[in-house]
Amino acid sequence: MKLEQLFSNFSRARPFETMKWELFSKCAIKEILKTHAPHLNTRAYMAAAEIFPFRVNPYVVEKLIDWSNTPNDPMFKLTFPQPEMVTPGQLSSVLEAMDRKERKEALQKAAAEHSNRGPRNALVAAAEKVRGNFNPHPAGQKTQNVPKVDGHPLEGIQHKYRETMLFFPAEGQFCHTWCTYCFRWPQFTSVGSAQQFKSKNPERLRDYIAAHPNLQDVLFTGGDPMVMTTEQIRRYIDPILHNAGTDHLNTIRFGTKSLAYWPYRFLDDKDAKPTLKYFEDIIKSGKHVSIQAHFTHPRELETAEVQEAMRLIHMTGANIRTQSPVIRGINDSADVWAKMWKMQVNLGATPYYMFIERDTGAKDYFSLPLARAHEIYTTAKSRLAGTARHARGPSMSAEPGKIAINGVIDIPDKGKYFILEFLQARNPAWIGKPFLAEFSPTATWINELTPAFGAERFFYEDEFDTIKANDAQSSGQMNWDGPPCGSK
Repeated sequence: MKLEQLFSNFSRARPFETMKWELFSKCAIKEILKTHAPHLNTRAYMAAAEIFPFRVNPYVVEKLIDWSNTPNDPMFKLTFPQPEMVTPGQLSSVLEAMDRKERKEALQKAAAEHSNRGPRNALVAAAEKVRGNFNPHPAGQKTQNVPKVDGHPLEGIQHKYRETMLFFPAEGQFCHTWCTYCFRWPQFTSVGSAQQFKSKNPERLRDYIAAHPNLQDVLFTGGDPMVMTTEQIRRYIDPILHNAGTDHLNTIRFGTKSLAYWPYRFLDDKDAKPTLKYFEDIIKSGKHVSIQAHFTHPRELETAEVQEAMRLIHMTGANIRTQSPVIRGINDSADVWAKMWKMQVNLGATPYYMFIERDTGAKDYFSLPLARAHEIYTTAKSRLAGTARHARGPSMSAEPGKIAINGVIDIPDKGKYFILEFLQARNPAWIGKPFLAEFSPTATWINELTPAFGAERFFYEDEFDTIKANDAQSSGQMNWDGPPCGSK
């Protein structure tokens, strides 16, 4: 069926009402909670939103959040920064700064010529001081993942794994709604600063791909590239289509939460048709299109809007692969994951990853012990048919690579151990080599685990030290077909 015919049929039998796009910032929290959840402490949520990024839209507010269940509703926790994400002392410091700012504004209200920059700056400083405790760029994103050419880092690019690079288009560095657990929160709290990854240079993207024949995939990420217009997307991708220098690139991925948070992007937004048509064009050029869709809870899959959007994307020939971290208080249940994976497969998507909450931001609020995450993963997987058992994990996107917990084993006279394995690694030779760590019921990350049998270090750590010492290039640039660590 032609795409134009598909849209013609769709417009005659619209299964939902059109919704006007709006983006609500933290200044809207007071009114939203007054309308939908007056029982909540509004100021506490406003203070949390001074520390963590907050944006939400009408679709999330009206169709996804169950306001009768707040503050425990998982979609509310997913989209509204929670006061408990910081310590009581940290929250109090921001509340006090808010009070000082409001008192100063009240005094200056009758004198518009006076500036309130001072109290506003004090509030920003209070929030920044709290954020300083949150490990803003985990797993060597700025120090080890950014490639270099002639000693100069390339802005807006990460190349950690040999076959896959990440590109951060400048126009895509915000989202339709921000997730409270997002590990890229510095992209949105320090806009315009050195904290941000971003690039406006499509020629640099094209040339970098051409210079690295081992690259197979490019992942457009952010933020969310689906906040961009089709013309903005084309500006970056057209140069790598029908280009002999980039023929080796197989797949163009889009990391996006738009299906969950604003499915109208593919339905009746003014740019919906051009975007879907462009997916078709990319595929006709010989590249594969993969929508890396972030779905965190089954409710995001239940609306007519998201289901129709997924159908339209599939009609272009693009695939949808799904991923999410397992998050305490939001989806930390085998029932939730089994339902979510089953629904995804029923809607034609492929479950791809279950991640562990990363060691950044409000990790202490959201993270689960690795043992619990593994229990959720295996229990959920056991309840599904083989066609729904594709998701890998639970995986830690750690500094040396993506490390999965493959199992727990009891060895007689030895003890209990985690079975670990690299799904991706800075050195591809590490992939597929199982290794053991002593079992811990409380550990939440690889650095909290102890190597098995009294070993001082895990098998990869000595070589990883050598990789980190090479500041001339990222691990993805290194020559792994030659001597170790790309040395000569």
